[in-house]
Amino acid sequence: MSTAAHLLTADDLFRMPSDESRWCELVEGEIVHMSPPGAAHGLVTQTLSFLLGQFVAEQRLGLTFAAETGFVVARNPDSVLGPDGSFVRRERIDSLGVPVTYFPEAPDMVFEVLSPGDTVREVGLKMRRWLQAGVELAWVVDPANRTAMVYQAVDDIQVLTEKDMLTGGSVLPGFKCRVADLFAGL
Repeated sequence: MSTAAHLLTADDLFRMPSDESRWCELVEGEIVHMSPPGAAHGLVTQTLSFLLGQFVAEQRLGLTFAAETGFVVARNPDSVLGPDGSFVRRERIDSLGVPVTYFPEAPDMVFEVLSPGDTVREVGLKMRRWLQAGVELAWVVDPANRTAMVYQAVDDIQVLTEKDMLTGGSVLPGFKCRVADLFAGL
């Protein structure tokens, strides 16, 4: 655990033994521990990851990354966040490659699936961090309320219900799925 006198870096976090760094993120040099997600969270995450991954591969738009992949979103002090799913455009992959360590920048798109213990304040703060780091599109999927929130800016949030379509906008042109389909297995 870091202290105010010694903030951790992204490299410090990456080099930690997996039993110490599992289920955590680095926020402004401080480790933030998280609990493993529940089954409903995992099912919705897998469903959306599959739909998104299949679309991105078919369209050759770039790469999608699995849950908890680390992205460096700030330096000095360092922050490394791990979304439930993400997408990086092909042009950026061609330029930056796929490092063994954390991806050196924020992805183009992220999604998070809420767990029962998540608070509105925590989720809002995390979305703010993602957007400030350069994420252009973020989805927050809420299995309990069967909704999806679409963030394109801190003050540009759209709430979708099961009757709506979730789209990729200009970040993932042509991607769409019914919000209801995200909860089909629940």
